[in-house]
Amino acid sequence: MEPPLAPHRTHPGDTVPFRARTALAAALVLGLTGAATAPALAHTSAVTAPAEHDAPDRKALRDAIKGLPNADATAALVRVGGTDGTWRGSAGVHDLVTERKADPHGRFRAGSITKIVTAAVALQLAAEGELDLDKPVQHYMPDLFPEGKQDGGKEFSPIPVRSLLNYTSGLRPGDGFDDEYAHRYDTLKPQTVVASAIAKGPEHDPGAEQHYRNIGYTVLGLLIERVTGDSYAHQASQRIFRPLHLRDTYFPGSDPRIRGPHNRGYQSMERPDGTTRLVDVTEWNQTDRFAAGDLISSTADLEVFTQALFGGDVVPQPQLKEMFTLPELAPGVPKAVFGAGLQRMEVDGKVVWLKTGARYGYTNMIASTENGTRTLVYSVNATDAKGKDMNAIAERIALAAFVPAEDEHVG
Repeated sequence: MEPPLAPHRTHPGDTVPFRARTALAAALVLGLTGAATAPALAHTSAVTAPAEHDAPDRKALRDAIKGLPNADATAALVRVGGTDGTWRGSAGVHDLVTERKADPHGRFRAGSITKIVTAAVALQLAAEGELDLDKPVQHYMPDLFPEGKQDGGKEFSPIPVRSLLNYTSGLRPGDGFDDEYAHRYDTLKPQTVVASAIAKGPEHDPGAEQHYRNIGYTVLGLLIERVTGDSYAHQASQRIFRPLHLRDTYFPGSDPRIRGPHNRGYQSMERPDGTTRLVDVTEWNQTDRFAAGDLISSTADLEVFTQALFGGDVVPQPQLKEMFTLPELAPGVPKAVFGAGLQRMEVDGKVVWLKTGARYGYTNMIASTENGTRTLVYSVNATDAKGKDMNAIAERIALAAFVPAEDEHVG
């Protein structure tokens, strides 16, 4: 039996400043390419925060995840932290069949948050002298780039490793399955994706433009393997997951399952007659996403990772600056918004660095002020996680976490 779709309803916490809402949603969409028919099942933990003005707004955060499941999402897991205080919350259901309460410790597909792990490994290798960010990728992997002009009619200029990190490589997207859902159990190797991208030739000179794409990080994963003589997944585990004791975090490879506790993911799909149904998309082979989006994790693990990263405990400070450095692009093109993986955003004058990530059934984010006063990790079981617009629940969570309380409820 197909689970029903609940009609959408706005909540009291939706009345936020238009400029804050618009700026936040527009910025976050760059990184992402209703009354509930079931009872709201929200669970929030005690706040361990000082009583200062900047402590997390408990009411706004509770309101942000109220009423799940609904048409936008079936569950939400949230962790707000930092030196200003902490808040934990979860809402919704584990699945739409049993309707039991969502597991607050559930694992999920982290999507493009994988890129920050990849960037961290690459920057560690740079700190160790094993990888030179100024040297071209062709120096390390000459066999990857055939000589002469490609299908696009152009030859590749030398592509600095740094250009892979900050999305300025000029590589075009690689080919994938035409119908991803129909092929969700099939394996598509990252080498095949990269070969198809390179065959198309460069889109622009390295460093001239910034385009958010997976392909640069897929190449980075292969580069890490070439430099270390080891698998990308093992390097990430040895360098990051084990030192930080991230017990929920791993790469599934071709295994379509999510091992351990997790909440089911659903995707809204249109029937031939124009009506809509929800399809369980929890199981999915993500091999083609590789170092750009194959990670499985939990909000607890990602909070530890985020705080350690911004605290300088993952990447040495000289290389960590790369994450907070926006590249200078060619004159006349839109300004860069990404450093080495991380995206820069201003909310009410406060600079926040973040990375979103989405796979079917799950949309997620890690974010922090540069000084660590406020961190945010969420995972929302969105019913249209790969949609062109930001999920309404995810948007409310981000606003509640970073927009000052006195601004959130003005009409």
